[in-house]
Amino acid sequence: MSILDRVKSPADLKGLSRDELRALSADMRAFLIDNCSRTGGHIGAGLGVVELTVALHAVLDTPKDQLVWDVGHQGYPHKLLTGRREDFRTLRQEDGMSGFLKRSESEYDTFGAGHAATAVSAAYGMAVGRDLQGDHFKVAAILGDGALSCGLAYEGLNNAGSSDRDIIIILNDNEMSIAPNVGAMHKYLVSVQRNPLYNRVRSAVGDIVDSAPGPIGTLVRKWEESVKNFLTPGVLFEELGFRYFGPIDGHDIDALMDTLTAVRDLKTPRLVHVITQKGKGFPAGEHTEKWHALPPGHDPATGKQLKASTANAAYTAVFGQGLADLMKEKPDVAAITAAMPSGTGIGTVAKAHPARTFDVGIAEGHAVTFAAGLATRGIKPVVAIYSTFLQRAYDNVIHDCAIQHLPVVFAMDRAGFVGEDGETHMGLYDIAYMLTVPYMTVTAPKDSTEMLALLRTGVEQNDGPFCLRYPRDAAPDTAPPIAEIPAVPHGTWEVVRKGTDFAILAVGTMVNQSLAAADVLAAEGLNVTVVNCRYLKPYDSLTLSALLADHKQLLVVEEGTVVNGFGAYMAQVVSKLDSSVRVTAHGIPDRFIYAASRLRQMAMCGLDAAGIANKVRSLHETEALAG
Repeated sequence: MSILDRVKSPADLKGLSRDELRALSADMRAFLIDNCSRTGGHIGAGLGVVELTVALHAVLDTPKDQLVWDVGHQGYPHKLLTGRREDFRTLRQEDGMSGFLKRSESEYDTFGAGHAATAVSAAYGMAVGRDLQGDHFKVAAILGDGALSCGLAYEGLNNAGSSDRDIIIILNDNEMSIAPNVGAMHKYLVSVQRNPLYNRVRSAVGDIVDSAPGPIGTLVRKWEESVKNFLTPGVLFEELGFRYFGPIDGHDIDALMDTLTAVRDLKTPRLVHVITQKGKGFPAGEHTEKWHALPPGHDPATGKQLKASTANAAYTAVFGQGLADLMKEKPDVAAITAAMPSGTGIGTVAKAHPARTFDVGIAEGHAVTFAAGLATRGIKPVVAIYSTFLQRAYDNVIHDCAIQHLPVVFAMDRAGFVGEDGETHMGLYDIAYMLTVPYMTVTAPKDSTEMLALLRTGVEQNDGPFCLRYPRDAAPDTAPPIAEIPAVPHGTWEVVRKGTDFAILAVGTMVNQSLAAADVLAAEGLNVTVVNCRYLKPYDSLTLSALLADHKQLLVVEEGTVVNGFGAYMAQVVSKLDSSVRVTAHGIPDRFIYAASRLRQMAMCGLDAAGIANKVRSLHETEALAG
């Protein structure tokens, strides 16, 4: 029986020797690599924190003591130690175990985590709540160093550090977020962790201070501060109010256990700086952006897919190549990513145009305002950010881009359903939140060719901010080079199928699904018009007027929320133009959508061809009965 077989909960760690904890770590790493080769998942970050997770649960009294994990990518070893070993076979599957931390899943998951840099703020809230209620337990936030490019992390550190409350921050420093980290904070951390002289001196000084009488100890401590400032570029964390420990080797069980035991019973804010290796133990994954997350069905030794895909190129890949080619043609265009160069296709752009490509780190708000600043100087910035992450920069979109009418282009990747990543990563809200922004042009292409056409449109216009949304999916077409693709005329729709009985206003990915539904309905004798509403705002008033003259029912189909979505917008518009025409919105219901395959999510919400056909039949039958 392996050590892992003996561990059913963190309580089982208390009686293990240091050698047994090391063996357990090896067992856990092998289990995660093997299991994720079948299910897929965000394996890299988890492999890097195996020993840290073991040490935290061994030293602290969880779940009474609260562990708050940043992002959730670090959480796989934590889940493995907290009674969910058998659930790993369902990782990121429908009705299975979440790929992120989830309060409803386990009492050990103290705070849900899907977006970066939330751990410190949440942990500080827990510590304050503990103190207000007179409770006694420890709170530890495990913060990835990549999150230190995010403003929220500093807001939390600033507040917690000045509080003098009992809180532990673990800085997991692997020099990576998804891509290699960028910015001044990254340079600072590297300089600290690579300065062994400072760490040897400080350790020796600490021993002297602990044993020296008061006046001598005070004098030595002042000398230590001088040495510290001389040997490092700053003492940021201690200036923020934290007692700093480290950096220590995050794969050394002895160092972790000794350090965490030493800091556990302190009462003031303290920060433990731990150096780890992302993807440790997986040769294909160590410090490699590509292996941050893996799809199901890969070789655990190499990361190679066992079954090659025969699908067309993904929208993301087409976008990246298209933007790189467009920037050859247009020297005033720049590209911006927020720590997601490969995830957004900007990695391709960076190779072709390094001087005009900017990775700002996990800092979506900064990315947007930085783009606005570029736009004031005649540059046309394209900000490529996942739809779900752009939500974090909504204030910047409104105040810094829209109010000033600046022509910033927002390329919203992962719009709509995102499959196995689940509710924290769904891009279901961008239609609703962008439609409300004055002077924002909102677009959704039906395929990758039209995506590139709208990208060209966006960088060639000067009327204010412009956004386009596209899914996490293979494109239904093979796009020609962007040089061969003209811009889409402003504010125009496209009637892709003419009928007489019913009209579908389809948005983006729903165009092809609506066409397939129309084929099924035509075989039943129901002739349906299908319109590609590639511009949601401004809408095509001429085409809409023509539709109202010939149809009494419109179904708006969108891969976005029914509440405040395009359907709701069209219902308001049509009610003022012709109150006799009925408009029905068909999209995402007013609930969260959980992990499943993208196709399954579409079917569950009635947004596949069969679901759209059923909706049209129901509405048509209702009209016939009423008539």
